[in-house]
Amino acid sequence: MASGWMHTARFLTTAPQLHHLPPLDIPEIAFVGRSNAGKSTCINTLTQQKQLAYASKKPGRTQNINLFALGKQGVTDAVLADLPGYGYAAVPKADKVRWQQVMANYLVTRENLTGIVMMCDPRHGLTELDEILLDIIRPRVVEGLKFLILLTKADKLNREESTKALSIARLQAGGGEVKLFSALKKQGIDEASMLLWQWAHPEGAAAPAVKPAEPDLEEPENLDEA
Repeated sequence: MASGWMHTARFLTTAPQLHHLPPLDIPEIAFVGRSNAGKSTCINTLTQQKQLAYASKKPGRTQNINLFALGKQGVTDAVLADLPGYGYAAVPKADKVRWQQVMANYLVTRENLTGIVMMCDPRHGLTELDEILLDIIRPRVVEGLKFLILLTKADKLNREESTKALSIARLQAGGGEVKLFSALKKQGIDEASMLLWQWAHPEGAAAPAVKPAEPDLEEPENLDEA
């Protein structure tokens, strides 16, 4: 299953600036979102590893781009990139500007970038900063860059609210896909995993028979989910 492939994720490297990232020629999928949108929890849930992505008790404090390798032991066939969360009020303005510049440069220039997953709390919808990010990546999406909006914390919505949130996000996605996601209720995990597998393996090969990592017995700590 594609979810088994996601469970092979392991830390590769961290970079405070774009030029510190290693040049790669394998597909790279970036995770972006506001500091309290549940990005770290989403990555940890998809990879079934409780502490792979750092969920800070003080959102906005994670400043680096962190890369995680995917693939069977000894083989890396794709990379996940965890980008700094943005928009948290407690972070000094100078740091915000620097992070935004780093992210913008990454999203525009990273040659092996294959897809982007944006986390959004559907109770608040896409914010002005989310819209700015969409404007940055839109030219690359037109050229074929894959794009997915995950509406996190979907367990907090009833059926009517979920339908409305999906409809609004699809109008804003600009050709990208939109899916509901809940780490608590395990909603949308298989769908998202399969989509990311397809992004990284566009030839349409069947999902690999990868033995998943041993699951954590505890739920991921939703420290970045305010």
